Amino acid sequence: MTAHSLDRIKVPVATWASFHQLGISSQEVVRKAKLPLTILTGTAEVTTAQYFAIWSAVSELMSDDAAVGIIKFITESNPAQMPPSALAPYHARDYRDSLTRIARYKQLCFPERLHIIEDGELCTIELEFLYAEHREPPILVYLTLASLLHLGRIGSGHRFPARSVEFLYPNPLGDVGALEKYFGCGVKFGATNNRLTLHRSDLDRHFVTYNAELLDILDPALEKSLDDKERSKSTSETVKWIIKRSLDGGRPDVQIIARELGMSERTLQRRLTDEATSFKQLLSDARREKAREYLADPSLDIKEVAFLLGYEEKSSFYRAFRSWEGDTPSNWRLLHLGIEANTEDIPGISPAH
Repeated sequence: MTAHSLDRIKVPVATWASFHQLGISSQEVVRKAKLPLTILTGTAEVTTAQYFAIWSAVSELMSDDAAVGIIKFITESNPAQMPPSALAPYHARDYRDSLTRIARYKQLCFPERLHIIEDGELCTIELEFLYAEHREPPILVYLTLASLLHLGRIGSGHRFPARSVEFLYPNPLGDVGALEKYFGCGVKFGATNNRLTLHRSDLDRHFVTYNAELLDILDPALEKSLDDKERSKSTSETVKWIIKRSLDGGRPDVQIIARELGMSERTLQRRLTDEATSFKQLLSDARREKAREYLADPSLDIKEVAFLLGYEEKSSFYRAFRSWEGDTPSNWRLLHLGIEANTEDIPGISPAH
C-alpha cells in the first residue's frame, strides 16, 4: 500500500453535469486542470490535489459574477444524479439526522470532513480537507457550505436563514449581496476559519423528503462501503496521516492518537509492530516528509519550519534533518531549490557541513 492509497476520490457524475449548467464544458475543465479525459467516465479516481485542480479550473472558467454561479450550481443541481452517499441525507428523518449522515458518508466520495458542534442555541459546521498539501480552492469551500444549508432547506421545505457564515479568504466573488441574500445573513471574509453557523432549533426541522424505505436500502450498502474502506487502511498509514495533521500543534502524543483511533496505547503499539514499524519511526518519517515539503516553500524560514514540525529548538531540527538527509536544512534548500543558504550559527552545529 503506497503512502497515497487512501487519497482517492470518485468525482460524482452529477458534478460534471452541473458544470454544464454554468455554461462550462467538462472537457475544458479537465484540460485546464491538466488531467486525462478518462476521469469523465465516472469510474476513474482522482487525488485530493487533482480534485483541487478541477475546482480551481472551474473557478477560472466561471463568469465574473462567481457568487451568482455558485448559487445556480447548488439550486439547479439534480439530486437524482447524486451518488448514494450524497442522496441518503436528502431522505433523512430531520436536518440533524441529515447532517450526521452527510458527515459520515461524505468520505466515500469527497475529500473533506465536517466537524459539527452543537453548543447552546447554535450549531457550527467547520470543514477539514484530508490529505491536502496545499490550500483548498475558495470556490470549493463556498459551494460546500452553501450546499449544506440548501440540503436543510430542500429537505424541510423551509427557506430558513443561517446564523452566520465565515470564510478564510478575501472576497473574490463579485456580487456578495447575492450570496448574503442566499444565506440570509452577513458573510464575513478573512475570518479565522471556514465556518457555517446555524440556529440549533433548525436542526429539529422534520424532512418532508423523509423516506424510511429508501434509507433501509441505502444504509446497509453505504455502511458496507465504509467498512471496506476502513479495512483497506493500514494502521501505520493512518497514524502517519494523523501525525502530519497534528505536527504544527506540537509533538504528537501516542496516547492521544491511540484515543483518537479508539484503541489503547498498547493495542496501537502492537499493531504497528505487526506492520514492522513503530510510533517513533512514523513520527520521524512524517517529519522528514513534511520537512522537505516546507523547505520547498521559500517563504518559510528555517525557524518556522522547525516550529511547524513540532520542534521546540531549531538546533533539534538541524540534528534530525542531518540524520535524514546528511546535510543541513539550509544547504539542502540551496542544492534543491537554488535558494540562498541560511548560514546562521546553530549552537553545536556548523551549517556549512
